[in-house]
Amino acid sequence: MMSAIWFALILLCLLMYVVLDGYDLGIGIATLFERDARHRFEMLEQVALTWDGNETWLVLLGVSLWAGFPPAFGTLLPHAYLPLVVMLFSLIVRGVAVEMTSQAPPGIGWQRAFGTASLTASLAQGAVLGTLTGGHHVWFSVLTASAVACGYLALGCAYLKGKTTSGVRARSARAGIVATLLATALGTACLAAVGSTAAPLNLHGPGRAITFAGLLLFATAGAVTALVTLRSAASHTLPFAGLATATVALALAVAVARYPVILPPALTVSDSVAPRTTMAFLAVGIGLNMPLILFYNWFAHHAFRGGRHGVPDGGLAPQAKV
Repeated sequence: MMSAIWFALILLCLLMYVVLDGYDLGIGIATLFERDARHRFEMLEQVALTWDGNETWLVLLGVSLWAGFPPAFGTLLPHAYLPLVVMLFSLIVRGVAVEMTSQAPPGIGWQRAFGTASLTASLAQGAVLGTLTGGHHVWFSVLTASAVACGYLALGCAYLKGKTTSGVRARSARAGIVATLLATALGTACLAAVGSTAAPLNLHGPGRAITFAGLLLFATAGAVTALVTLRSAASHTLPFAGLATATVALALAVAVARYPVILPPALTVSDSVAPRTTMAFLAVGIGLNMPLILFYNWFAHHAFRGGRHGVPDGGLAPQAKV
């Protein structure tokens, strides 16, 4: 029972990170396609408001996996050293770039560093996802890396549509449609190709198969909602809500199809769980920190809710509408 609860906790941390830090990584990728320096600054300022709280979920995810499932952590790490190092270095560059650009706008060089680091971090996270299939399927890691990067870009563009001025909003809507279509195609390709790896989906049993199919329907509905509302000038929050729903539903579908196996070929959740005393200690620590992180995320997004005014010609930070 404890192992199942802890698996659900780790899955929650993963989903929170993918949705929240996913959109600001996607905004970073989107800056690479924006030629106007003031528009890039406006986009980057959206990340500056919340990025530190969003990335906290990655720390919580790493600690929970390391302490809660040490055999799984130890098995995964040697196969993912390179992409994890690239990811961590990229996240450091992103953090420095955000602060440097905010302090000395427009900071063209730091803006480019921010966009490049966002792209490499996204690709590295997708490559780590590919290693979960076991073996050395480089082609599958390339596929998952591309899917994750496009998915993050779609989330970032959808978020920008509801938070920026008209110039950035129009470009973000168009880019979001393309990114959503690409992410959908690549995600479908990943699901179709995973059967060729060492970690095929387990859909035996009517309950598991029906749940998997239902979650895929939710994911499809979310993607369609995003595509439709990205075209609408009146819809600002629905595109992001639709893509967030699609992302969560797809991740849950894969989890349903893999549980209780946590790493291929047969390392299960119950086999890799830490001792009960360790789990009880962790439950207290995580239980105290998670409400604080949730509150911080809510407060940061609530305080800067609504759209943004334009960026002045001097490049100063726009004011948030509170």
